[in-house]
Amino acid sequence: MGNFRIPFPNNEPVYSYAPGTNDREKIVQAINELKEQSLDIPMVIGGEEIRTDDKVEIKSPHDHSLVLGNYYRGGEKEIRMAVDSALEAWKEWSEFPWEHRAAIFLKAADLLTGPYRYKMNAATMLAHSKTIFQSEIDAVCELADFLRFNAFYMQEIYDIQPENAPLIWNRLDYRPLEGFVFAVTPFNFVSIGGNLPTSPAMMGNVSVWKPASTGVYSAHIFMQILKEAGLPNGVINMITARGADIGELVLKNPHLAGVHFTGSTAVFHNMWQTIGENIANYKTYPRIVGETGGKDFIFVHESADPQETATAITRGAYEYQGQKCSAASRAYIPESLWPEIKELIIKDAEEIKMGSPEDFSNFVNAVIDRGAYDTIVAYIDYAKKSNDAEILFGGDYDNSKGYFISPTAVVTKDPHFKTMEEEIFGPVFTLYIYKDTDFEKTLHLCDETSPYGLTGAVFGRDRKAVKLAEKILRHAAGNFYINDKPTGAVVGQQPFGGSRASGTNDKAGSYLNLIRWSSPRAIKENFVPPKDFKYPFMG
Repeated sequence: MGNFRIPFPNNEPVYSYAPGTNDREKIVQAINELKEQSLDIPMVIGGEEIRTDDKVEIKSPHDHSLVLGNYYRGGEKEIRMAVDSALEAWKEWSEFPWEHRAAIFLKAADLLTGPYRYKMNAATMLAHSKTIFQSEIDAVCELADFLRFNAFYMQEIYDIQPENAPLIWNRLDYRPLEGFVFAVTPFNFVSIGGNLPTSPAMMGNVSVWKPASTGVYSAHIFMQILKEAGLPNGVINMITARGADIGELVLKNPHLAGVHFTGSTAVFHNMWQTIGENIANYKTYPRIVGETGGKDFIFVHESADPQETATAITRGAYEYQGQKCSAASRAYIPESLWPEIKELIIKDAEEIKMGSPEDFSNFVNAVIDRGAYDTIVAYIDYAKKSNDAEILFGGDYDNSKGYFISPTAVVTKDPHFKTMEEEIFGPVFTLYIYKDTDFEKTLHLCDETSPYGLTGAVFGRDRKAVKLAEKILRHAAGNFYINDKPTGAVVGQQPFGGSRASGTNDKAGSYLNLIRWSSPRAIKENFVPPKDFKYPFMG
């Protein structure tokens, strides 16, 4: 026994994959190897591979002819199995020594960044249609950072202990929650897919994990990593089932102890409502942790550098086709800078190449599926027909080979235009041009336009202007950037999350999230208990 210590973690270095590097050759090899095989992806329940008669094909978003494999859709039987398996595993896992829990996830991080690095990147490129850079920073570096930093934060939490008094020893026992945690993860970040079931498990909880149907391919590989790292059977159970079945059997289960969610605002509302309607049936009040949508802004002051602003717009709006909760979606540009910024972003758009991530010169790839494609196209068509907006560039789309939508910029005269207010989750960016003298007024407009509060950025070299923007937009973004794009939060540096309609702001990548998966017990031990009930004042 000992007071074991986890060294302070460092962020995983990002490989460049530049032409001529050994890493470039290895990722090309890994892509080819995955394309030559078809993965048969089972559910994992209690450590067992579970298949059903309902087989679903997995195709690449950027190439309809590329079949990557298949997964199996579960039903009531499999959902009940997953919950029962988690609850059985809880009996031992909830008392597992913390250093052994940490060792499993630290090993998983080293496996991910070592022998699985190229396979995970290749899977993310093929199944999520991400460039190698977007895959590397997400599926490898950020996911490894989550695992390593969370282990360190767990140690930090356990170190927080109460004060003592003479003859008294006080302790805090950070218990896991009683029951299971339901983790629901999106397609757009493999790192979120890995973090949502593992961060509760790190603290001694068990998880029932439902990845998005478009995220099953990479989730399968992560489950292989966890198994190789030594995660006991049943601690994390991966199920692929319909949302309606899960809502009925999981959200209403009396042993539901928590929900760890990233996805749409509407789904999160429905989940919360279901939990509220069943609140009297639970053994313990479920912890609800969620990150949902965003309508993220770039606000520009007249003192901003136009080139820096234009680069932030291009990267912030169009990297990964705008399919990030944090993606820049609207901008407020002063009249004095608009001509130069306009010229610069048009120039960027003309240089952007779009196509398969296997062509490393492409900056933009395909959107994730037909549903996303149709939704985004509808917004573009709406803007094309409106008298209150014009398409500055882009507006093209084609799904003959893959779900491709050109980076699109909309300029509007109406600050409440539909594409200024509603989350699109695609490569569509809307700009509103304001009078330089209306800076403060427009800041309030930005704050009040959207129900969301996830990310936002302000550009300017005038420190008074930056200070004013930081003040007025204080609640408009949980992650606020000064002279930088509103995407790319790094674990351990910018804990991620927003409030308002964007979620519970429990800050993934920090102790704030991890502590939500603990139910502390205060222990007081009296070394010399009194032997007379009378107090001195009674003398």
